Amino acid sequence: MLADEQSGAEQVAVLRQMTPAQRWNAAYRLYWTMRRHKAAFLRSRHPDWSDQQVEAAVRENFSDART
Repeated sequence: MLADEQSGAEQVAVLRQMTPAQRWNAAYRLYWTMRRHKAAFLRSRHPDWSDQQVEAAVRENFSDART
């Protein structure tokens, strides 16, 4: 893990103060935000692709993702 990927003390403190539901909601929003960013990136790289092709590529990328 890179140094800038480490959680800071402030970030950890904020996360610890959140309820499980709040943490779940934050993770949910992050997931869908990243899917939208991936779709925008793919559209910029493949302007000729249809919306269906972009969505299929996003779905494939996320189904292959690992932690």
